[in-house]
Amino acid sequence: MLNGIHFLLTYTCNFECDHCFLYCSPWSKGTFTISQVTRVLDEARKIGTVEWIFFEGGEPFLFYPLLLESVRRAAERGFKVGIVTNAYGAISEEDAELWLKPLAEAGLSYLAVSNDQYHYGEASETPAMIAHRTAQRLGLDTEPICIEAPEVIQNSNDVDKGQPVVGGGPMFRGRAVEKLADGLPLRPWQDLHECPYEELESPSRVHVDAFGHVQVCQGISIGNMWDVPLSKIITDYQPEAHPVCGPLIRGGPAELSRACGRTPAPGYIDECHLCFLTRKAAIEQYPQALAPRQVYGLE
Repeated sequence: MLNGIHFLLTYTCNFECDHCFLYCSPWSKGTFTISQVTRVLDEARKIGTVEWIFFEGGEPFLFYPLLLESVRRAAERGFKVGIVTNAYGAISEEDAELWLKPLAEAGLSYLAVSNDQYHYGEASETPAMIAHRTAQRLGLDTEPICIEAPEVIQNSNDVDKGQPVVGGGPMFRGRAVEKLADGLPLRPWQDLHECPYEELESPSRVHVDAFGHVQVCQGISIGNMWDVPLSKIITDYQPEAHPVCGPLIRGGPAELSRACGRTPAPGYIDECHLCFLTRKAAIEQYPQALAPRQVYGLE
């Protein structure tokens, strides 16, 4: 049951993190207008099961007036509202309050702040930490998001017959495949026969972007909401018939490779690694389902 709509309010970001699912950067394009936000919010009400609206990016605070008004309009429609941010503007608690207090007054319920080495290196005091403390003081529910470096687990008896595997850290989608994969242990592609992370048969949340793509996983589109209303896309979604979701449900990334007619390399770090590279190779084969190109580093 769909519970949440996550706006990728913009693909633009002041960071260009190695682990980013979406290949966001200062040069990335694709930002909502307020009329587009309102259109999606009204469609979300029609769906009837959506409780949460999240605004993410990229970095949503780069377009602060848009973010503030979007939070206000979502709260006015009865949704609980969250933001995911790197909190770059929280250079002091006074400055953090300048940003956060109007959002709290507009109806913000929850703030997640990215605070890890990919954003701030080894700094002992970061804008994310300042924003987290300030949000607590303002009465907001808040938590940090910390993505650790990939960890190699030796002699894992539960996976791959005791061979070393990668645990924790980033998922190997997006820029992580390009920047963080070298030298990590690989698993046989035939063993990657399920999607362990996404609820493809009955999504509890979808991501939407300014290009119109409704994504059940970053880069897997189930329709374009500027062509077909969002509420209809959700109602009409048939996962088994989808050219990408169907194979993933039946047999994970290994089956997706077979369905796309691809010959995989012998090994991959994890399910996301094989899935992402298979999808990127097949993007011209299924251009409507594998969208937007931004997520694959192709724009």
